Amino acid sequence: MTGITPTPAQRKPRKTLVGVLGTVAGALALATMIPAEESGRTVQATARADGGVTIAHVWGPQYLAVYIDAVGVATACDGLTRGMKRGQTYTEAQCAARLEAELIDTASHVVGCVPGLYGRDNQAPAAVSLAYNIGWPSFCRSTAARRFNAGRWRAGCDAFTMWNRGGGRVLAGLTARRARERALCLKGLPR
Repeated sequence: MTGITPTPAQRKPRKTLVGVLGTVAGALALATMIPAEESGRTVQATARADGGVTIAHVWGPQYLAVYIDAVGVATACDGLTRGMKRGQTYTEAQCAARLEAELIDTASHVVGCVPGLYGRDNQAPAAVSLAYNIGWPSFCRSTAARRFNAGRWRAGCDAFTMWNRGGGRVLAGLTARRARERALCLKGLPR
């Protein structure tokens, strides 16, 4: 059956950030949060009709060349580490496309291990931001994920602060990031 083009009904639909998270507000929050957290830059994010997110640079540094981060990991763009090697460079469009793909992948795993995050405007982007930074496998094994799955939403948000170390030491930047993610996570939850 080689050479046969599948019909639109036979094609697997492309995953989108809005589709994976189940919330436009959460997808837009995440698409602006990650560049701010990872590279310190400001972006404008808009939801496309297909459920994807368009990210446009507004202000701040763009790391289009691979650099070595604070704990010795080859990194580029907005915290992308998978497959990065010294000497590689990227365009702004390549960085935006890779960021969207990484966010979709991370969000898919996070919502897969904590299904209750689906459709939550604040807890979902906060959890995906944490997982983007620590890795989704670590998130899925975390106290935060266990507490969320037990319906203990505030306690799950509080557990974010446990992830403030890099290279075996407490880092002020991670401590501040976890506080921001926790604050977003707690937003809208009953007291």
